[in-house]
Amino acid sequence: MTGGIRLGKLFGFEVRLDYSWFIIFFLVLWTFSASIFPQRHPNLSSLVYVVMGTAGALLFFVSVLLHELAHSAVARARGIEMAGITLFVFGGIAHSRMEAEEPKDEFLLTVVGPLSSVAIGLVFLAIDRLGAGAGLPTPITGVAAYLAFLNFILAGFNMVPGFPLDGGRIFRSIVWQITGDIRKATRWASRTGQGFGFVLIGLGILGFFAGNVIGGMWFVFIGWFLAGAAAASYRQLIVRRQLEQVNVRQAMTERPETVSPDLTLRDLVDNYLLQRRFSAFPVKRDGDVVGLITLSQVKEVDRDDWPSTRVEDVMQPLEDAAVVSPTDHLAEALSRMQQSGAGRVLVIENGDLVGLVTRSDVANWLEHYQQLR
Repeated sequence: MTGGIRLGKLFGFEVRLDYSWFIIFFLVLWTFSASIFPQRHPNLSSLVYVVMGTAGALLFFVSVLLHELAHSAVARARGIEMAGITLFVFGGIAHSRMEAEEPKDEFLLTVVGPLSSVAIGLVFLAIDRLGAGAGLPTPITGVAAYLAFLNFILAGFNMVPGFPLDGGRIFRSIVWQITGDIRKATRWASRTGQGFGFVLIGLGILGFFAGNVIGGMWFVFIGWFLAGAAAASYRQLIVRRQLEQVNVRQAMTERPETVSPDLTLRDLVDNYLLQRRFSAFPVKRDGDVVGLITLSQVKEVDRDDWPSTRVEDVMQPLEDAAVVSPTDHLAEALSRMQQSGAGRVLVIENGDLVGLVTRSDVANWLEHYQQLR
């Protein structure tokens, strides 16, 4: 799980903000401040609407984060390793480093998401009802009431039986349990998700013509995302199944060239990065691999400091680098390189560096596989 802004860890799960999140945040903020709250609570000042909109938008995404935390917590309890959570333009996603191996596991880790949204909605509803009786000001109860409504809507919307929504995953787990075929189950859930996305797009277009510009925009926006994500989900499963058929040894670059940790960045650039086709090199000291140096790490150092900065000063230490065994399957290698952000993994066997796998190696193997098929 890479990219975006790292916010830290919550209950052991790394939380990140994708840059696209800012698009949806300001869109939600504008919708709340300029439309929703002025219509629901007239005669308040513009400043109050902005404050309500800001609080509502932030709390809405806290609700989304809690929804994803529920998925992650149950997945971890079921033995499924989780990489973390990313909030992005269409909400959030919990990243797993492995797929559920049983339909029951997928059902349990998925159904907890909508249930958590219902629970969050009930909390906001209680704040609204009890707060009104306690004399809390309208901006507080108004925000709570609308967030209760949104969380109930989120729970119901997520139960639509189409990928990549929670309902689609629940539907897939049921079909998987009945047929014993995860590929067929994913195909059915994906097609349902695409169909639902196209329906939303159609409703959004009708909304435009009916004069509901904001509502129509949201429907088209969400429908377009769902249709694309549903199709992508099935493609990802197919690719993962293909990558699970081959081990790392079959795709790795054997005996990769290494560099010394005492090499200066100036020498690394002049004698390696500019002279080779590689953008990263394993680092060895006295025959033992100690890390990985990449072009991106070099670029973070000011050019004037290259002659005095050593590889050891900026490399990714071995304990932080992505490492696989030559007998691991390529799906595992791809997952680990995505997690590390380096775009490559070191292949180590019995403590010795025996190879290197990059995204290009994975892509080349997939291309050859498709051609042979």
